[in-house]
Amino acid sequence: MYTVYVLYSASHNKIYIGYTANIENRLLAHNHPNNNGWTKSFQPWKMIYSEEFETKSESLKREKQLKSAKGRNFIWQTLIS
Repeated sequence: MYTVYVLYSASHNKIYIGYTANIENRLLAHNHPNNNGWTKSFQPWKMIYSEEFETKSESLKREKQLKSAKGRNFIWQTLIS
C-alpha cells in the first residue's frame, strides 16, 4: 500500500506533497530535528490530506497530479481556507 500525502506548515504557510509506503515513519522523518532536507526549514508539519493506492505507479501518478497547478489550486482552495 502506498500513500500520497499533503503536509502543511502553518507557521510558514507552505505545503509539501509526497508519497510513501509508510506514512507514519515519513511524517516523523519530516518533523525530526535531524532532518536535513528541504522540509526542515518549515517544521512543524501537519498532514492535512492523504490518499491510499495499491501500487507505486498509481501513487506516483496522483502525486504528479497534485503537484500540478490544478492540483495545488485544489489543495489551497479546498484544504487550506
